[in-house]
Amino acid sequence: MFDNSSLNLRTFVLTGIPGMEEKNALMAFLLFVLCVFILLGNSLILFVIKIDQSLHEPMYIFLSILACSDLGLSMSTLPTMLQVYWSNSKEITFSACLAQMFFIHAFQWLESGTLVAMAFDRVVAIREPLRYRTLFPNTIVAKIGITAAVRCICVCFPAPLLIKRLRFCRSNILSYSFCFHPDVMKLSCVDIKVNILYGLIVMIFTLGFDVAFILVSYIMILKTVLGIASHQERLKTFSTCISHMCAILIFYVPIISICLLQRYGKHLSPLVHMLMANVYIVVPPLLNPIVYGMKTQQIRHRICNFFPRKQIRIRF
Repeated sequence: MFDNSSLNLRTFVLTGIPGMEEKNALMAFLLFVLCVFILLGNSLILFVIKIDQSLHEPMYIFLSILACSDLGLSMSTLPTMLQVYWSNSKEITFSACLAQMFFIHAFQWLESGTLVAMAFDRVVAIREPLRYRTLFPNTIVAKIGITAAVRCICVCFPAPLLIKRLRFCRSNILSYSFCFHPDVMKLSCVDIKVNILYGLIVMIFTLGFDVAFILVSYIMILKTVLGIASHQERLKTFSTCISHMCAILIFYVPIISICLLQRYGKHLSPLVHMLMANVYIVVPPLLNPIVYGMKTQQIRHRICNFFPRKQIRIRF
């Protein structure tokens, strides 16, 4: 038995992909390439929105918040993941683990809140197109953004405190290459009912509320779109939601999957848990800029202007 100070106040050990230790160099290279694409993609989205005055609209302001949350989530996790695979340095101090845990969950719920705000924006834009700017001024956008940030801080602040009160006397080896609240609390040798209750309340009142709000929003959008007489107008109106719908699937499918794996997938291979955890961390920040860059006409045209095609004239 280890006492509280021997583990709780020193280090945890992160884990790479089980059974593939000989391929750590390849994993490190792939992670590094993905990290570069994530940084470039989200930074480009932010740069385009900043310099183009026509994009200073609520939808694009929320998109910039989404890009910031993706960058924050990536910068909170990818350095330690690279450290595990590149240099095989797997130890992380207890304080650093708590900080990483807080930022992972904070940026996760900030992204969820932003997707809710974007759904609300689409409802107002489609149902009240003539009064959209009156009903949705930038002051309202700022208040929504601040509310989403305050919510994620309030929701995530108890997690490190609840972990800090635990004693760890079994093992300090984590299941992932980053610190995740359900993973860390399982290592405790004392009662974790408070931590489980906290996680359940957070999932119900954040993830549950957000998903329900988005579903209701799209039911309202669908009713409005189906009420439009012209088939082409229906397609044109609904096409403004395609990017947002893709972002919803990209974010919520991995997070719901990893939550279900934590609860019901204990019998599955550790490789399945690790791969889903990596998808949960890497895929949303990687795909969101691609989706919005390809599906949003204004952003696509602005990005294309940065790379003008050179006309090559052939003289005979």
